[in-house]
Amino acid sequence: MTDVRRNLPAVRKRGWRGKVEDKLSRGSNSSFGLWFWEIDRILLLLAMLLIGIGLVAVAAASPASAVRYSDGNTQFASMHYFWRQAIWVGLSVPVLLVVSMLPVSLARRMAIVGTAVCIVLVAAAAFLGAEVNGARRWIGFGFASVQPSEFLKPFFIVTTAWFLSMRAKDPDLPVIPLTGVLTALVAALLMKQPDFGQTMVFGMVWIVLLMLAGISTRAIGMLGGAAVGGVIAAYLFYDTARTRIDSFLFPDPEKAAAEHYQTDMSHAVLTAGGATGTGPGGGSVKFKLPEAHTDYIFSVVGEEFGLIACIGIAILYLAIILRVLIKLLDEEDNFRLLAAAGLAAQFGIQALINMAVNTGLAPSKGMTLPFISYGGSSMVALSIGMGLLLAFTRRNPYLKRSPYTVRGSG
Repeated sequence: MTDVRRNLPAVRKRGWRGKVEDKLSRGSNSSFGLWFWEIDRILLLLAMLLIGIGLVAVAAASPASAVRYSDGNTQFASMHYFWRQAIWVGLSVPVLLVVSMLPVSLARRMAIVGTAVCIVLVAAAAFLGAEVNGARRWIGFGFASVQPSEFLKPFFIVTTAWFLSMRAKDPDLPVIPLTGVLTALVAALLMKQPDFGQTMVFGMVWIVLLMLAGISTRAIGMLGGAAVGGVIAAYLFYDTARTRIDSFLFPDPEKAAAEHYQTDMSHAVLTAGGATGTGPGGGSVKFKLPEAHTDYIFSVVGEEFGLIACIGIAILYLAIILRVLIKLLDEEDNFRLLAAAGLAAQFGIQALINMAVNTGLAPSKGMTLPFISYGGSSMVALSIGMGLLLAFTRRNPYLKRSPYTVRGSG
């Protein structure tokens, strides 16, 4: 009797900790336990690290944007954009985790339905959305405005991967023309808004998926020619694209100050902090930069935290892409391979375009930096995309385990 009483505190002390250990043990058959051991925890850690860096970056850019967008009628607090971003992060992280827990079949069905819904919303934005800076990309829902094209990206990639994966089962299926029609429809709606940057992302990801699906070299050459033709067509018939390309490649000395203000200022802000930066809150050139909290947040990071921090962010993006590619080396499921590779390509292409614009290597595109830039639509959509990527790269370590595995008695 004495021994039993002596052991009671140990049992009570174990309590919740013991339950957690049981849920996360390698022998656990619970959904959460399986998810914990299946998920690529390194990839999840890299994504969370980027989200954390993004909060710090938005906090650095928020005062500059608050001053720029305040007027006689509206005054924004210096940390207005930071607190709003913190709310979006609080919503997005659970979304990322929940989506990463989805079975592959359910994630695929969600993406297919999401593609159809988002195409309708992109069309609605193009024709009925509110005009902002000469473009119709947003749909207002009273409490918030949503950019449907951001949500369409991950769903479009997974749907296209599903179509192309059918080619391995039946080479005679016309899946390549079908995905071409889908991509052309999306591109036409985006150009109607207009949104040339997003159109480029969709087109480039589609070409990457076709190459991974194993199309012929001749077809790749034809796609390359079509891409060049598309850029030429945009230059001839799309005024905004022509203006930006002309100002980037053939600057007019008399208009240089106005046409190159954003790119020149972003370069000035990026290099103002040198290698190590001015320190948090120490930047001053950022107050002259338009869209400091969104399109040009990479430059703000350069001023306050230095070029070394910018290189570190670029390495993080590269690490995510390399991690996905390594995970896919032994992938046998064609759909999972295409979907995961396409999502990683979209993530990397978007980051590359944003950093190229900030460093003056590309004309302004209005492209956010994944998980770093401010924006609710971008943050939630990227979290869905990363959740899908984590779902498609999960590996079950128990598929070949013995049915006689003994669960831990503790």
